[in-house]
Amino acid sequence: MAIDNNLYEKSIKILTDLIGFQTVSGTDNSELINYCEKILNDLGIETFKVFDDEEKRVNLFGTLKAKKTNGKKPIILSGHTDVVPVSKGWSSDPFTATIKNEKLYGRGSCDMKGFIACTLAFAPVFKESNLDRDIHFCYTFDEETACIGAPLLIKELKKRDIKNGICIIGEPTNMKIIDAHKGMNEYTIHFGGLAGHSSKPHMGVNAIEYASRYINKLLELRQELIKRAPKDCIFNPPHSTLSIGGISGGIAHNVIADKCKVEWETRPVNKADGDFVTKEIEKFVSEKLLPDMKKVFPNSYIKKEIIGEVVGFEKLDKSEACEFVSSITGDNSREVVSFGTEAGLFQEVGISTVVCGPGSIEQAHKIDEFIELNELKKCLNFLDGIKNKSIN
Repeated sequence: MAIDNNLYEKSIKILTDLIGFQTVSGTDNSELINYCEKILNDLGIETFKVFDDEEKRVNLFGTLKAKKTNGKKPIILSGHTDVVPVSKGWSSDPFTATIKNEKLYGRGSCDMKGFIACTLAFAPVFKESNLDRDIHFCYTFDEETACIGAPLLIKELKKRDIKNGICIIGEPTNMKIIDAHKGMNEYTIHFGGLAGHSSKPHMGVNAIEYASRYINKLLELRQELIKRAPKDCIFNPPHSTLSIGGISGGIAHNVIADKCKVEWETRPVNKADGDFVTKEIEKFVSEKLLPDMKKVFPNSYIKKEIIGEVVGFEKLDKSEACEFVSSITGDNSREVVSFGTEAGLFQEVGISTVVCGPGSIEQAHKIDEFIELNELKKCLNFLDGIKNKSIN
């Protein structure tokens, strides 16, 4: 059907507002969540929040109850509220929505505030319909940093016995169905050595040098992962990947660095590859690297900080969520991606899950990120399809 122009304009207005909230991963997202909660609460949709330890970052979950469900599974419309940091070079203010040539520019416009805006704009339509299934609105924090927020929310859902349904993760896929992706494990490794004058390097423990040896071992393991590529792997590249994201340490040219940290990640195609990397790098640390450091300075340390270990999204021969989306879009094709989402977390607790949302992943995380306005229309039409399958 042709979406009502007022509904389309409303989605643009909400997306404009959402972009104005600077919800970079790791920062306070409560103002955006309060904005979303007010829209839902004003419609009589019940909500609850799940906070992080500091009560600054928060997940929101809302439920529009059907008068009678007729045995139909509830629909969970899920999106993350955080965005990646902004680099220099934008043509306009990244946190002020700008429309040009049928595209809406702004950080998070496609990844993935566009989907959230559509769900909020369509909420009154769901409310006014005679639904025979519950509709859940799920908005999480810090997906971009190893999906920190979603596990806290899912834990609460299990407590409330909300563990059945069809979950639609609205990541930017041009409204195509994604039914599998790799896992994602992120780590920060902290090295502590002994400072001293650079003229006597043997008298200190240079944390940067040991961090470099650690990185070299990771690069060796990366080559092993390529060799371990499963036969007929569905992903591109067809093997688990490993990447060094950052290294920092030291204070001056002539001072032995006593501190250093390394940030790295691996995206395993299966759990076995993730376990392999963990086992091999920890063996290298315990049997070689750390003993060498302690020979000079017994208080040397290597500490592993787990940023997140996110399960992959497993491809299933039969997926109720994929079939549900296909019945609306008329597209039976399935695709896989190498980037991560929260899909595997919902799948892990028994909720049939699919990744499908407006916008292109090609625009995500880039300077001058945008979403084509037509993608918002496609998403609103999709939500209308959900409504039509959820009414008596």
